[in-house]
Amino acid sequence: MASDSWAASGVTLVSAQVALERLRDGNHRFASGNTIRKTPFDHTCHSGPIADQEPFAIVLGCSDSRVPAETVFDQGLGDLFVVRVAGNIAFASQIGSVELAAERFGARLVVVLGHSDCGAIAAALEQVEHSSQSRSPSLDKIIAYLQPTARAALALNSQLKRDELMRLAVRANILTAMGHLKFGSNILTHLIENDGLIIVGAEYSLRTGKVRFLKDLQGSSECPLRIVVDNK
Repeated sequence: MASDSWAASGVTLVSAQVALERLRDGNHRFASGNTIRKTPFDHTCHSGPIADQEPFAIVLGCSDSRVPAETVFDQGLGDLFVVRVAGNIAFASQIGSVELAAERFGARLVVVLGHSDCGAIAAALEQVEHSSQSRSPSLDKIIAYLQPTARAALALNSQLKRDELMRLAVRANILTAMGHLKFGSNILTHLIENDGLIIVGAEYSLRTGKVRFLKDLQGSSECPLRIVVDNK
């Protein structure tokens, strides 16, 4: 079974809800300027160098230099398994990385962390609007992933102001990545159905430093992701 890996290694499983509360509390500390970590790699809660991985949560986040997950959640060395890529997209390599942390290390919370003013989202919107051609095939793959979300946001809300459109596209992209993780992996599906794994979305504000969590309520073929905003 998928849970055998963490059980055999002696890892103490932290429930998804407990992990979520830790992240929420950590972000409250960060946003209010009351962090308990001297640096993201503070060893104060450890007796020495960490030999084994026991992250209590997985974060799929954007590579934006202003959004380091350990910092915005006020966590330290070994606390989070962080996967970062422009636009917090969920290609095969990102899905595989999440699978590794969930199956091998026992983390039962996956957070897809988007953020305001995302450059990758802005580039995708510009590409849809102006059909400009990139000089990088590799970058094109990222933009191509983001384009359906950008195109849908523009089609449904073309009269919105630019900042409002960006917020909508960022939120939609978070949900898209959540769907790819949830429905694009047999391992994660098994852990969701049988072992307490939860995938949630979150949006970080560059202006306030606060993370706004989304709560994944249920899935169905007609509406694979239904969410409510958790304003705690």
